[in-house]
Amino acid sequence: MQGGNQTYVKEFILHGLTINERLQAVLFTLFLVIYTLTLTGNITIIMLVCSNTSLHKPMYIFLGNLSFVEIWYTTTTVPKMLSGLLSRINSISFNGCFLQFYFFFCCGAIECSLLAVMGYDRYLAICHPLRYNILMSNKKCYFFVASCWIGAFLWSLFPVILISKFPFCGPNEINHFLCDPGPLLELSCVRYYSTEVGLTVYIALLVFITFSFTFISYASIIQTILRIPSASGRRKAFSTCASHLIVVSIFFGCVMYMYIRPSGNHPFPIDKVIAVFYTVVTPLLNPVIYTLRNKEVLVAMKKVLRL
Repeated sequence: MQGGNQTYVKEFILHGLTINERLQAVLFTLFLVIYTLTLTGNITIIMLVCSNTSLHKPMYIFLGNLSFVEIWYTTTTVPKMLSGLLSRINSISFNGCFLQFYFFFCCGAIECSLLAVMGYDRYLAICHPLRYNILMSNKKCYFFVASCWIGAFLWSLFPVILISKFPFCGPNEINHFLCDPGPLLELSCVRYYSTEVGLTVYIALLVFITFSFTFISYASIIQTILRIPSASGRRKAFSTCASHLIVVSIFFGCVMYMYIRPSGNHPFPIDKVIAVFYTVVTPLLNPVIYTLRNKEVLVAMKKVLRL
């Protein structure tokens, strides 16, 4: 890199999802409803897990943390996206852009890690049911949760600091609705391809490690389920993990498409659609899928509604 501070851009202009005014009004209403439902659903799960002693188990502690992450994950992007749909010029300061970038990556890294740990938790519950309480005690559960949070906040520092040191001398228009590495690197005055490759590898390592860990867990789970003699037993076991698999498939599929690919020009309209899935849709699906497919959560919710 060249020496000295070469950053001349003081703010960025986010293009958002569309320039069609009629479509902007429709999208604003749609995303506002989704955002409200996302907050309501995830807050409900957190309150249920905290207030019901029957849910003070590793599985629900992980679920409560995942809901908390989803709230912040969607909050880092959706409010700014909504304000952009209402304003002609959707600007964000240089520091504000990289703060959004940092917290967005933090939440994404925490979610990757939590999904992997939740897969491991389901592996222990199904493949080692008699030893489950020993292998996944509440103490170990809290250790895993703390590791996910601390590790993600430290891991996310490197890409943010690295890209912020790139020289930005104009133009300052980001063809996206959030501050993401790809669009930001496109605006850099000087392209450091070796650095960009290193950055891609750095991000890919976390995604591949957490995804591989999750995949191995579920491969072992499927092998165990297939050995269950009764069809009803197999259906029950598959049902237990189906919700987690849906979330994992959507989230990791979108993240891999966005971040594990060579640097260069990419179709930003497609990138925006994919980004909507893992920033807006997945946080909404989390409470819906886990609540509707989990008997203990439904029982706890019914108890609360009767009060």
